[in-house]
Amino acid sequence: MTDPEFERLCSVAAARFTPAGSYGQRFARGKLVNDPVFAHLLRDGLIPDHARLLDLGCGQGCLLALLVAAGEQYRAGVWPVGWPRPPAGLRLRGIELRAKDVARAKSALREDAEVEFADLRTARLPASDVIVLMDVLHYLEPAAQDSILARIAETLTPQGVLLMRVGDPSARFAAALSWLVDQTVAVARGQGLHRFHRRSMARWLAALESHGLAVSTPQTDGVTPFANMLIVARKQ
Repeated sequence: MTDPEFERLCSVAAARFTPAGSYGQRFARGKLVNDPVFAHLLRDGLIPDHARLLDLGCGQGCLLALLVAAGEQYRAGVWPVGWPRPPAGLRLRGIELRAKDVARAKSALREDAEVEFADLRTARLPASDVIVLMDVLHYLEPAAQDSILARIAETLTPQGVLLMRVGDPSARFAAALSWLVDQTVAVARGQGLHRFHRRSMARWLAALESHGLAVSTPQTDGVTPFANMLIVARKQ
């Protein structure tokens, strides 16, 4: 069950999207409240103070809006009881391919984050202390997956961290459900049926380790029907 205080924080973050239309606000709140990874990122200290954070495939910027709202709410003395202080002094940047999402992100985040319209296959990745890559890589062909992981490893600063979530095809029913939802979303966006490129968790971990990253797979609080796994990969 979601913490009611965290739900209020999600509502504050989602309200930033209201000027761009009610859809963006509803989508942001639903995503932030129902996907346990967002609460996990705040509660488990995975994002350090003063980090340069780069969200790859950031969509309409839900995570960026949550981080901005968290700082604002904490400074205002409104913060979930028992939660650690949110990361302070972040420099936030996102890269997204869908123009409509970029427009919503820019409208919601304004000067609090920079969001660039670009293709991850060719976008320049600035030096970053934290890189977020959530539910994105299976949309890219294998060569592009390998290329972006190599570029991320080069871009991360020493002790920098990649927070990456991928589907686990060994989860059978949950993996099939995740595939169905992804296809439904692709069709709804006018992209038609999409060929997804998935790998086993062992292959993802091996790929990250081959670039000198130390990996772990922490459990996130909360249960969803999907086969998504968070990987924390730290540059040595």
